[in-house]
Amino acid sequence: MTTPPSTLQPPRRPIRELPDELISQIAAGEVVERPASVVRELVDNALDAGATQITLRLQAGGVRLISVEDNGSGILRSELPNALKRHATSKIASLSDLESVGTMGFRGEALAAICSIAEVSLLTRVDTPDEPHGWLLDGRSGELQAAARAPGTTVEVRELFFATPARRKFLKTDATELAHCIEAVRRHALARPDVGFAIWHEGKLVAQWRAVAGGGMDALRQRLADVLGNDFVEQAVALNWPLDAPSDDGPQRLRVWGFAGVPDAARSRADWQFAYVNGRYVRDKTITHAARSAYEDVLHGHRQPVYALFVSLDPARVDVNVHPTKIEVRFRDGREVHQGVRHAVEAALAVPRSGATPEPLSTQPATAWAPPARQDGFAFRPREPEVGHRVSDVAALWGAGSGGASTGSARTEEWTRVPDAARAGSDSVRAEPVEALAQPAPLPDGDWPLGRAIAQLQGVYILAENTHGLIVVDMHAAHERIVYERLKQQLDDQQVASQPLLIPATFAATPDEVATAEDCVDVLKTLGLEVTALSPRTLAVRAVPTTLAQGDPVELARSVLAELGLHDASTVVQRARNELLATMACHGAVRANRRLTLDEMNALLRQMEVTERSDQCNHGRPTWRQVGMKELDALFLRGR
Repeated sequence: MTTPPSTLQPPRRPIRELPDELISQIAAGEVVERPASVVRELVDNALDAGATQITLRLQAGGVRLISVEDNGSGILRSELPNALKRHATSKIASLSDLESVGTMGFRGEALAAICSIAEVSLLTRVDTPDEPHGWLLDGRSGELQAAARAPGTTVEVRELFFATPARRKFLKTDATELAHCIEAVRRHALARPDVGFAIWHEGKLVAQWRAVAGGGMDALRQRLADVLGNDFVEQAVALNWPLDAPSDDGPQRLRVWGFAGVPDAARSRADWQFAYVNGRYVRDKTITHAARSAYEDVLHGHRQPVYALFVSLDPARVDVNVHPTKIEVRFRDGREVHQGVRHAVEAALAVPRSGATPEPLSTQPATAWAPPARQDGFAFRPREPEVGHRVSDVAALWGAGSGGASTGSARTEEWTRVPDAARAGSDSVRAEPVEALAQPAPLPDGDWPLGRAIAQLQGVYILAENTHGLIVVDMHAAHERIVYERLKQQLDDQQVASQPLLIPATFAATPDEVATAEDCVDVLKTLGLEVTALSPRTLAVRAVPTTLAQGDPVELARSVLAELGLHDASTVVQRARNELLATMACHGAVRANRRLTLDEMNALLRQMEVTERSDQCNHGRPTWRQVGMKELDALFLRGR
């Protein structure tokens, strides 16, 4: 009778050291996934060397040849023999250096790993009097010989994966590998407007981005336009948080800047989401979740926002040594980063575009590119109307009655500029409420962003005229946002009303859920939830928000506990509160087929211009659209 295979003992294998070549090939498997991985590592080194121009040459999508030329500082002849050795680098020298890495590359194993799976040669020259020419190093033989070259370095990688043919079978077509290589360079180009990049494939120029003179947000905006297209910049708002950021020579604190696309620019895929930490492109869940949560109130459905966000903080507060490809990082205080990114994006998106006035960009000296130290970006601020109607009471604007007109008792406020003398030297313009007549006064002349109301269409849309043409407003969506934002302000720092359950709902909970429920009692109470532990594995829901009393209390508690376990408590509180208020606002907003007077329409337009996030309703749908004169002329073939 034979022994079943499951009971056979595996043969004993001795513990032994691996050969150096196999060690390098194992490292190569971690670092080099495809040609684009090599491109990323070599461009990192070129940027660390201070290059201002980087040229990439490829053959067969990078499988046959990857050549990266730069005009950086070069490598001394005496250091060349160490350049291709394992764990040899100029980036770090001690553990303290590793814990506060400020360079793009740092491990000192990329070149050695690449050498183990490809043919590598290195041509370099240092611009010093005692180095009149360059030196060429053969990575396989170690032979070093004199060669002609301008100051800088060229690294050539030929026949990728020739030593590991099994790995080569996993590569895609040349076109696919080329696209990945271009994407790798594009990510670098977005972060470094001061550096020029050129990509050649099979002797043809396939992409080029010239260095941008100057610095700050001017240069970043130009580089974003060059790489992603003008549409990205035209449909994005600048952000720079916090506004009181210290100068670069002060203590380095968390800063977030860049451009966030408006909700209308959202895409079906998350392919235009670029996040950088201290200049390094990363894929980080904390940043991604923070950015996505900032769009919760304004994004429709499952659309993905577009953005280019740059986070800078003390290198000692972020671990870049998490992943061999340096694509992931770990923050010492992830909550701080999450809050910073969310607040930065939310603040940029909050200003309504209908009432935004672009301010000129400042220009920094043409030195090495660096993020702006203060708020010097393309800032959008609401244009303060000289005269307009703000109705402090929702009922006053949308009074009861089938006619939809303001009733005689409806009290409105007319807002006017205070004379200079009354401002006592104040630089800002403040408005004082003045008692107005029951019927709002006619709208004065002026360049109103959302124009002057001229008609109502089918009881659904408001038609208005501005200097650019026709404005079409979805009155229910617009008023829903106004009511929603007002409710949020009224409930700030207040607790959501809750309703006790006649019979507590119990459920089997995980240890994480029990721990979260015990640690977040006050947060849950703020949300209108009361969740207590009956045993180490059982929780009971004793109260739920009044608005959600008819829902499933167990499912509600589990979802909130999951959010609290993963993210910042204040974020969860805000999200839950906003969902409740959005439901209330939807029921409180003016309904379709409600007839409005011109004064009521104009009051709504003026309120939209000063209400945060009024460009989208609570569900992310647009509240208004501009139809330009050119579009109208095209409809009627004018000028043809």
